[in-house]
Amino acid sequence: MTVDAGAMAREIAAAYDARVAIQPLSSRGDGLDLASAYAVESDLARAREAAGHRKVGLKVGYANKAVWRALKLKTLVWAHMYDDTVRFAEANLASIPVSQTMAPKIEPEIVFKLRSSIPTGTTDPAEALGSVEWLALGFEIIDSVYPDWKFRPEDFVAAFGLHRALIVGAPLMVTADNQSALAAALPTFSVSLSRDDVPVATGSGKNSLGSPALCLIELAAAVERTPRATPLGAGALVSSGTLTESQPMGTGQTWRAELAGLDLPPLTLRTIG
Repeated sequence: MTVDAGAMAREIAAAYDARVAIQPLSSRGDGLDLASAYAVESDLARAREAAGHRKVGLKVGYANKAVWRALKLKTLVWAHMYDDTVRFAEANLASIPVSQTMAPKIEPEIVFKLRSSIPTGTTDPAEALGSVEWLALGFEIIDSVYPDWKFRPEDFVAAFGLHRALIVGAPLMVTADNQSALAAALPTFSVSLSRDDVPVATGSGKNSLGSPALCLIELAAAVERTPRATPLGAGALVSSGTLTESQPMGTGQTWRAELAGLDLPPLTLRTIG
């Protein structure tokens, strides 16, 4: 059965706008696979651009090889972020409304801004960081249009990658002098996530495909292999996958992420109605 990518894109967009859950697209027997899911995601991107929103980069999903084996994935998946979904925190403090979401969750992530394309075929994190202008601690806010957060990777891709917002903290510039040290620190740094001053999750850089830098390399290669996708280049932002288990959010909460082993300041986010 042929997938109607345009119809699926309109359904996904309408469901998010109306805050109405829908059954996963993959459960309907329409033949949705990753290739057709990226066609849906591309249609959504075109519609957002037609409405005046600019693509600013990509967010990553399934940055875990154990999950790849369980779901028979060959690589990670991704979706676009936009100029109206990415915000930069002032003094590493931001607030965000959650009343227009359905089941929001928060994920601490490392965010990269590229100064150039990642060299094709590279496997060296330090070499990849030579293409990075800066990195920062960020919070990605995700939201599922599917009931009970149950879906397959193709559903994830087709639904904006579940992306609702990205809050970016203070950047650390990457230079020739520090890129090797950063490459060594990215797999080993630790993160603590708290809600209202109570620790709720911990993680480390290795949770993002062994290192956020390795995740960046894998993403660049995956995008290059995807038909009609625009390769990552100068100015692109990349949110490189969650460092802890995703945590459900509610109104009136204060979230804080703190790192050890990587020279980035804590990031605080307050949720409002």
